[in-house]
Amino acid sequence: MSEFWTFLSTRPTDAGWVWWLIPTVIQALAVLLTLLLAQAFLMYFDRKVWAAVQMRKGPNVVGPFGLLQSFADLFKFVFKEIIIPAGVNKVVFILAPMLTFVLALVGWAVIPVGPGLMVSDINVGILYLFAISSLGVYGVIMGGWASNSKYAFLGSLRSAAQMVSYEVSIGFVIITVLLLVGSVNLSEIVMSQSRGAGFLNWHFIPLFPMFVVFFISALAETNRPPFDLPEAESELVAGYQVEYSSTLFLMFMIGELANILLMCAMLTILFFGGWHSPIPWAPLESVPIFWFCAKIVFFFFMFAMVKAIVPRYRYDQLMRIGWKIFLPLTLSWVVLVAGVLIMFPDLAAHFQSWRN
Repeated sequence: MSEFWTFLSTRPTDAGWVWWLIPTVIQALAVLLTLLLAQAFLMYFDRKVWAAVQMRKGPNVVGPFGLLQSFADLFKFVFKEIIIPAGVNKVVFILAPMLTFVLALVGWAVIPVGPGLMVSDINVGILYLFAISSLGVYGVIMGGWASNSKYAFLGSLRSAAQMVSYEVSIGFVIITVLLLVGSVNLSEIVMSQSRGAGFLNWHFIPLFPMFVVFFISALAETNRPPFDLPEAESELVAGYQVEYSSTLFLMFMIGELANILLMCAMLTILFFGGWHSPIPWAPLESVPIFWFCAKIVFFFFMFAMVKAIVPRYRYDQLMRIGWKIFLPLTLSWVVLVAGVLIMFPDLAAHFQSWRN
């Protein structure tokens, strides 16, 4: 304990930590503001895609072409009264959406959007993201339990079972990528897909079944249709968030959308070359942020199309896919990939040639 107080008393006199803290805070704020602004326009994009599939116009009133609709919704949520029902645990009730909101955003601290462009380049970036995503379920459970409502509680139980089930499949899919790369650093995973042949070196080609499993599991992990069973309006009256309103409800929505974008970023990093262009001589090859953002928008478009086209599954179908199909499939692929790399050392050296 004495060493701790000695550290606190001597640290302020050392100005070096200030010069480390200031750029880190600036980077974190830049990522946060960019992410929140991107969410507003991607929500507009999501609604436009859904409307186009149903041959509707979608948002078209607030601002030119309806571009300010998301900001109007934001102000509506912020200025509405926060209603806390009688009989709830107020501390947990308020803490739950805040936890979901914070955990969804801190995961972006290790996402590399370009060479050296991330808040923190840690060697265990994959493990960090897996830990953060696993903690996200607690916000949903706390919100459902603290609401003092059977509908909210049932929705939180559904969400907990669903998120835990598909995290297992996502974990095994990530292991297959790590076996090829030989690293858990996100930047190195991207660099391993840059051996000069463009998209032919991306991991989605040798691991295409795992890419499909990851994409479907990401839909279930983020409660997106057709796997939005935790908030099925026809069965659970909006599920775990039914008692929430105003800013607290907005935090749940921002957290959910941030998780969707995080899964799009993970698909980009693990399987689609990260910030690298699909063709070495493609335009804007020297602008890595453009290619990274373009791939995220592409996967978000895929998420939106699934939402608009695929009908909702039953809950027993959802759990059967996770445990009886995806779990054996991903576990078998882990064994297969590991066996192939052991039997053919030259192939393993090819996938890890980026180290040279």
